[in-house]
This record gives sequence, C-alpha cells and structure tokens, in this order.
Amino acid sequence: MQQIISANKIFTGTAWLSNHSIIIEDEMIVDIIPTSQINQSTNKLINYSTLVPSFIDIQIYGAHGKLLAVYPEADSLFELYDYCKSGGALHFMPTIATNSYDVFYKCIDAIKDYWQQGGKGCLGLHAEGPWINALKRGAHIESFIHSPQIDEVHKLLDYGKDVIKIITIAPEVCSDEVIQLIQSHNIIISAGHSNATYEQAMQGFDKGIHAVTHLYNAMSALQHRSPGLVGAVFNHPTVMASIVPDGYHVDFAAIKIAKEIMQERLFVITDAVTETSEGLYPHHLAGDRYESNGILSGSALTMMKSVKNLVLHCDIELDEALRMCSLYPAQILGLKDLGKIEKGYKESFVELENF
Repeated sequence: MQQIISANKIFTGTAWLSNHSIIIEDEMIVDIIPTSQINQSTNKLINYSTLVPSFIDIQIYGAHGKLLAVYPEADSLFELYDYCKSGGALHFMPTIATNSYDVFYKCIDAIKDYWQQGGKGCLGLHAEGPWINALKRGAHIESFIHSPQIDEVHKLLDYGKDVIKIITIAPEVCSDEVIQLIQSHNIIISAGHSNATYEQAMQGFDKGIHAVTHLYNAMSALQHRSPGLVGAVFNHPTVMASIVPDGYHVDFAAIKIAKEIMQERLFVITDAVTETSEGLYPHHLAGDRYESNGILSGSALTMMKSVKNLVLHCDIELDEALRMCSLYPAQILGLKDLGKIEKGYKESFVELENF
C-alpha cells in the first residue's frame, strides 16, 4: 500500500528540500517529489512542518524507571523504545554496563523476546565491559572487571549470536586472539574505559577497532608528553568516536575542539540511564544528569536535546548536528538504509522540534 507524506521542509541527510513529499511502499522510500506534482484530490496527504532522518542511539541503558540490567525483560525494552521515540530516536541499542555474565545472558534473552513480540527499533545489544581497565572504570563495578580468557569470550559470543552488536573493551587488557574472535562474529569493537597508551590505541585501531566509546570519558587523556587514547582518536584517519553532549560528561568547548579535528568521525550517544535504587548501579537524578554512588553515571539526554545542544552550545551547524545523530551512527553500524531520507532507504524520519 502506498503512503504519501508531505512536509514544508525535508532534510535528506545531505540537502534541504522545500514543499516535497515522500512516497512510501512497504515501509521503504520509493521516491521524493515536489508536492505540487501530487494530485491532492485523489491522494490524502499527511502534512508535517520539518522532517529529518530519525536518530539512532547506540548507547542507552533504560527508561521510565526500568533499567534493563535490573529488569532484563521485554517490557523494559518497550519502555526504552517509548523514551527513545519521544526524543526522535526510532532506533536504539540497549546497553549493559559491566555486570555478571548471568545478567548479560538475561538481557540477551530479553532482546530476543522483545523481537518475538514485534518490538520495534532495537538494533541489538551493546555490551560495555566487563573486559575493560579498572583504572578507568568510572562508575563500573570493579569486582567484575577483568582480562578475558578465550573460553569465556566464546561462551558469551555464542550465547549472544545475532544479538550482541557492539562490545566496548580496553584494548590493552584484551589479547589479539580475543580481539580477532570478537571480530569473527561481525561484532563492532569499541575502545573505552581504557588506559591505553597512544601506541597501544593506534595499534588497536590498525587491528580493526573502528570505534571509541564516549570520547574523553573514562580514558587516557591527551597530554603533551603522553597523548593517550584521546590523542590516538584525534590522529587516526578513520576511527569514529561517540560523545555525550550534555555539558556534564564533556564540556561543550571540548566537543567543539573534537569536532574541528574529527569532523564526520564524531557522533552522538545519549548514554542515558533512568532512576533506580536496585541493582549494582543505583542511578539517582542530580539536576539534569544521573549519579551512581556519587559518580557521574549517565545522562538525562534525548537525541533531540543532543541536537539542540550541539547547535546552541557547540556552534555546530544544524545539518551536521543532525548527521551526528543519524547518518554517522548508521555508518558505524554499517546500516546502509538508515540515516537519510532518500529513495531506497527505510521509512524512518521524525519531525524536528523548534528551538
């Protein structure tokens, strides 16, 4: 069945169109044409003000009081989708911070159940830890952090087949054999919670680590005699990094610096959590951010709020801010039919809020 959606403005991901309509069949975009070319007497149009590609949040932990690690069930993911959708992210990747393997397994089962129930938007699981560096653990629980043995990696990857899509590791605590095994499962490796030297980080990137988790946070900093993981990210030509633009995780001026250097290699995550007094991570709202055991543990962002912050506080052009929340996350995931409003792409767009 054909559907026609019109808008005063459409951002395709590369250009702005005025007074155009999107022709949709079987949830795919088949054409975009001037609205004037549509016979409105025979076609009922759905009209919007400004449409942009839907956002993609690849690091978010829970919503509406249901942290996935505490409530590893499909209902938590329905709540998470509702939260993401309200902020313009029609696609999301629930994330589990360092935890017991039992919790990881239950969360994998929850995602499978969510998909079986017809749940929308969930792209898979992002496992953040436990194979990270305790020196850069942030709010992560130290007792679970360790360098992995190859057999435990096999076990987790086999159980999470087709569900786990990203694993955040510290490259300096994982052997080449572990890294190669993860890559053999077509899982994206992201370096994070890492105290890697500049040299260790660059070696990891050259071995196929294509991403970095929440730039600046919980990683070896850029110093003039020790450039660290941050310096390696800045200098590497292809590695991409996520960043949390709430003004607390990273100063807005530091985002501007990273953006000037990295350009299209920098993309947005919310790193959002939810209020909970249960489990290993009792997140409590402190103003408009979350803390766990007195440590900054997550944001209260939505992707729409992230776009606004990038434009208003980081002097990033709206076009580029939108790409940082849609096209670039799609690219790191290898999703060739999301991140743009173009022929051949999925029907996945949202109305841009005024600001």
